[in-house]
Amino acid sequence: MKRFFFMVLALCSLTALQAQDRFMTRNGHIRFYSHTPMEDIDANNNQVGSIIDMKTGEIVVSALNKSFEFSRALMQEHFNENYMESDQYPKSAFKGTITNLQDVNIKKDGTYPVDVKGDLTIHGVTKAVLTKGTLEVKAGKINAVSKFNVAPEDYNITIPSLVREKIAKTMEITVDLSYEPYTK
Repeated sequence: MKRFFFMVLALCSLTALQAQDRFMTRNGHIRFYSHTPMEDIDANNNQVGSIIDMKTGEIVVSALNKSFEFSRALMQEHFNENYMESDQYPKSAFKGTITNLQDVNIKKDGTYPVDVKGDLTIHGVTKAVLTKGTLEVKAGKINAVSKFNVAPEDYNITIPSLVREKIAKTMEITVDLSYEPYTK
């Protein structure tokens, strides 16, 4: 009986250690920003889901396009209906890997620069991306931040000539994900 108890305890400990390699969030934040002399466009999505595996460096991020909020309702309507076609392409996603994972120590609080490589899918088009970011480890939690640019035309998003001057050729994308240990 004692032996059985210790085996169960060891198995639970192993499972707990394994779970600490994975972190997740359901309320991450993505912001996109476009600046032109005619108009600024700013949208935020605070319902971004993500899982990061600190053992393998794998990271998956998913955002519903209709969850982006704009300061003006008409911008939000145009974004969803005319540009992103959110009914046809409901989500945008990233699946990739931290390529310099060996430089990150999740057992030690600190800020670690990371290189991330993967595939970004927007509007049904998938493109390879390479970007830099930071992971901040603090009290057993991880915060990931990255900023990069995306060109709408790279993802077959058509901007009508009538409003072309109001929308920048590239959008600045800022990702801010606060992870907690993943528990089943």
